[in-house]
Amino acid sequence: MSSEVLAEEYEVLSSIYPDELEKVAEDELKIRVEPAEQPPSSEDQSKSEKLCLFTAQEVQLTLFVKYPPEYPDKVPGLAIHSSRGSLSRDEEKMLLNTLHEMGEESLGMAMVFTLISQLQESLGKLISEREELRKIEAAEKARRELEAETARTRGTPVTSSTFSEWKKRFDKELAAKVAAEDEERIKAIPPKEREEYKRNKLKPTGRQLFEKDRNFGADDEEGEEGAVSVDISQYERNTAHDEVEEVEDRIHFSDSD
Repeated sequence: MSSEVLAEEYEVLSSIYPDELEKVAEDELKIRVEPAEQPPSSEDQSKSEKLCLFTAQEVQLTLFVKYPPEYPDKVPGLAIHSSRGSLSRDEEKMLLNTLHEMGEESLGMAMVFTLISQLQESLGKLISEREELRKIEAAEKARRELEAETARTRGTPVTSSTFSEWKKRFDKELAAKVAAEDEERIKAIPPKEREEYKRNKLKPTGRQLFEKDRNFGADDEEGEEGAVSVDISQYERNTAHDEVEEVEDRIHFSDSD
């Protein structure tokens, strides 16, 4: 590796990255790298632009380059550190593998600018994938919350069994409520009138009597055992015949006179 090659590459890099590049030693550089802006989708350009602005502020890396004596016929030593935000171990490994692959394709020529550009592009894609994952997780969370709310408001389907159980509980609660109200009402009645009130409460109502024997009306229609039925229409015909005979007798008497 000649010093002229390094000097020439450093001059080019410093003109492109005047604020990002720093020379640590004669054979070592460090460059501040931010994610490249991803092209906006045709679906929503304004949203994509906002995303790029957000992700540029979210993650920032520092790329360390250590030139080997065989450079540019050998890939430089590369290391990545997060200067803002963070990378997982797998994300960092993925970025470094991509850089090494690109370096192998660029052997024989100055490659640091190419490596920096590749890191910017890979980091931009990584951040975009992170945001897409956030959207998917947020949509899934909203779906689960909606399903839970729907299940909560839908209630329990009513069947004859569930209605019967509910009716028993309702009747029990209603009876307890009525008993409590009666107890309060009795307390307000003078002692002398309490017994009379209790006796009246024990008397069955007409409805209770009717429900006790629903065949009460049917029994009256059937009559008592051994009773003789009467043909009322026959009785009415006989009565009419007697009235006619009586009228004829009166007419006959009148003629004799």
